[in-house]
Amino acid sequence: MTKKKVFQQSLSIEDAEKVDNEIRTSMEEDEEEHKRKMKKKRKKRDKMKTQTEEENTLMEIGGSSHLNTHSDEIEFKIETISENPDKISPFIGYFPSGFNPCPNSPQSQPRVGVFRHVKRSNRLQLVVSPNNSSSQVDFVGTNYAGEATAAQVCSYALGVVDKATRTLKMVPISANKIFRLEPRVAEAGLTDNEVSEISKGELTQQEKAEKIKDLTLMYSTKKTIRKVKKMDSLHQKQDPKSQEYLDKKLEDQKINKEAVEVADTTSDARNIPPYDMSATTPQMAYPLDKIILKGEWDYLLDIYELSQVGGEVKPNVYPSFVCNRVHKLEHIKDEGWKQTLACIFSYITHLIKFKDKHSMDGFSSAKHHKIPSILSLKFSDMFVDSDSKRLSDEKRDLVISYILVLTLFADDFKTDPADIARDLRMSSIKLRPHFEHLGCKLVREGTLSMVKLALPLKFPMLRRRRRRG
Repeated sequence: MTKKKVFQQSLSIEDAEKVDNEIRTSMEEDEEEHKRKMKKKRKKRDKMKTQTEEENTLMEIGGSSHLNTHSDEIEFKIETISENPDKISPFIGYFPSGFNPCPNSPQSQPRVGVFRHVKRSNRLQLVVSPNNSSSQVDFVGTNYAGEATAAQVCSYALGVVDKATRTLKMVPISANKIFRLEPRVAEAGLTDNEVSEISKGELTQQEKAEKIKDLTLMYSTKKTIRKVKKMDSLHQKQDPKSQEYLDKKLEDQKINKEAVEVADTTSDARNIPPYDMSATTPQMAYPLDKIILKGEWDYLLDIYELSQVGGEVKPNVYPSFVCNRVHKLEHIKDEGWKQTLACIFSYITHLIKFKDKHSMDGFSSAKHHKIPSILSLKFSDMFVDSDSKRLSDEKRDLVISYILVLTLFADDFKTDPADIARDLRMSSIKLRPHFEHLGCKLVREGTLSMVKLALPLKFPMLRRRRRRG
């Protein structure tokens, strides 16, 4: 038992020594690691200290140089001089050709002239002529042609420094333009045509308008292009060749001179749209092309476009006559007649709204209605007296006659007057004399009283009003 205990005790001592050695080794390694870290920190700290010292040195150098520079600066007072209408502002020009206008010799200084347009005072011309008898070249610059027509993206001014008074005066230059002085041959005896050929870049108003139109058709939106084309169609001039061709075609046509003479003498007296007494068809009795002119059709496509997209014709926008007949467009297969009928509906709408705008009882219903300008001007010339905003009785009857003729076209020349009477704020009975005045007759179909255009045209006798007194 004693030997066993001694052996166990000796093993325990050896283990303790082994553990002690391991601990000592670990501590030494930790101490070496700590020394390495401290060494790295010292290096980093020294490096940062060095950089700080260098920066301070640079700042000191920069500060001294700034002080030196600041000591050489001179303060100036800026004065802005505005344009004086009694005095012309300075001109600034440059010579792209490389011409030197100010040579060393004072005797060869160029002559400078400024010219202003007689009618357009904002057009200026700067002319520099070399002081040389053998020279036939002038340098000309303008503020309205050539480079001056480019987009103006900045403003120019001329600065004059006076060191004695330490002031900087800013003076606006003439027309805010830099004149590009181009060489031009100066020859005596040039005609106006030759001068106009020499001056390049100067376009007339018509040429400018043509260029703007070409650019619009090339680069603008579809809506703008469509608008430009419509304006062109309205301002079209007669083609001499086509007019000559039409004259030849009409030479062989027989003209009813009697009907023409009657129409010319009685159209104004009857206060109705243009008509043809010799017409054999209802369509020719009141020619549609004399009621709706060629340039007006493009402004009457609102109902047609609504029908193409399945839009609704609202009763608060369009009259009841149109709302109750717009369904006809769905059943028309002929696209040309569909568009024509839709334009007739639109023209009827504008005529009714125009009448309401110039009357006391219907003004509120037409207050927000927009009539195309081409039609508004036409209606004003035809129906409105210059000294009154309201329609006279005679002009009101003329508007009603135009509306009733278009309703006959819409209903195939046999119509029920109830709807249009409601839109005109009249009773059907009061509307009958207007139809009779157009050559229509009253016919019955069952319980309905219809109005039909009879051929040949026959008008009631005109009654002359007796003057009182």
